[in-house]
Amino acid sequence: MRFTSEQRLDDGVLEREFTLGEIPGILWTPGSASAPAPLILLGQPGGLHKMYPRLVARARHCAAEGFAAATIELPGGGDRPRSAAAEEARADLRRAVEAGEPVDDEIVDRLVLPLVEKAVPEWRAALDALLSLPEIGGPVGYAGGVIAIGVRLAVVEPRISAALLFAGSYVPRTMFEEARQVTIPLQVLLQWDDEGNDRQLALDLFDAFGSTEKTLHANMGGHTGVPQFEGDAGNRFFARHLK
Repeated sequence: MRFTSEQRLDDGVLEREFTLGEIPGILWTPGSASAPAPLILLGQPGGLHKMYPRLVARARHCAAEGFAAATIELPGGGDRPRSAAAEEARADLRRAVEAGEPVDDEIVDRLVLPLVEKAVPEWRAALDALLSLPEIGGPVGYAGGVIAIGVRLAVVEPRISAALLFAGSYVPRTMFEEARQVTIPLQVLLQWDDEGNDRQLALDLFDAFGSTEKTLHANMGGHTGVPQFEGDAGNRFFARHLK
């Protein structure tokens, strides 16, 4: 891990951009931390510059409760090399949605499964590097999307103790078996009127999770209409399981 820039935000949070090999990322740490901070990995759909306003708001909310937060660019996101197969699958998905047609499982598989296979090892490598920093300690939480990435991480990464998953992206049906293997505490956030999300699939996925502690927060509104109070609810969830 190599830090490439550093700035202190007006609330005291330290923001540092880094690279891990060719993968860019951002780390936020509380300004007044006197001990290693628990870490929350911020999942997002790719494009760090485009997503930055929402990511920094989430990170500041985490830091206010004493958590560090970090994110990395997804494969094919931002300035990372594009995959021709992924671009073709994304175009096919867009055509189906714009035509009001059901999205075929084959399209979802072509788009999401290769992304999960590439992104999860990168997240685990980032976690290795982040936990080696003296200001970062365990335990670790995962918050956000792409939800399929969160599902895979919850299964394969024992250092993640709890997850707040955003049900706002497509999930291959083959991953439902993995969902049954998830046992960590979960809080799932669903926007009821999300125009780009299959609501019934999201409900079926929640039902499939094997966790004995799982909570579904469903709010009216579209994809970007998540109520502000859900940030506080997320902090309370992680406070129970990471502190």
